[in-house]
Amino acid sequence: MNKTTSSTSLLAKLWTGGERAIRGLDALRPAAQLLARWYVASVFFRSGLTKLNDWDTTLFLFTDEYKVPFLSPTLAAYLGTGGELVLPVLLVLGLCGRFAAAGLFVLNIVAVLSLADIADAAFQQHLFWGSLLAGLLLWGPGRWSVDHYAAPWLRKRLLGSSAPADRYRAAAAPTQG
Repeated sequence: MNKTTSSTSLLAKLWTGGERAIRGLDALRPAAQLLARWYVASVFFRSGLTKLNDWDTTLFLFTDEYKVPFLSPTLAAYLGTGGELVLPVLLVLGLCGRFAAAGLFVLNIVAVLSLADIADAAFQQHLFWGSLLAGLLLWGPGRWSVDHYAAPWLRKRLLGSSAPADRYRAAAAPTQG
């Protein structure tokens, strides 16, 4: 066996091993998306329950502590609390998953911008939550979601076709270059 054949064989084995590892990671993607949805939803939902549990304190905080731009404190309190209670339920179910992720992403940004002084640890938590939400927004809620099963049915009912739209097919096709 010459040197070229043995190095090619080693590269081929490494390549095959890498492909196998990638397939294994791909198989874990639905579970990872579900765990991300569940974790972020629980954080925001508990926050909404806390606000709802002591509404007078919530209104006080939105009036004196949180400086939400462009909204009255009362309206900001109602919208923020409502979003923290409804959007996490949608996110966990994966029902309108990207919409829910986008809404919670905006709530997360507003929360950070509304606090004049935010501790480093709290800021890091918001960055982590925002990263998970950005991933769910970009890649969707995954196979283990209502969206995964409802979207084809809904598309067929609305458009009379179960085939993906051409623009989505073209966007998903790899480019050569």
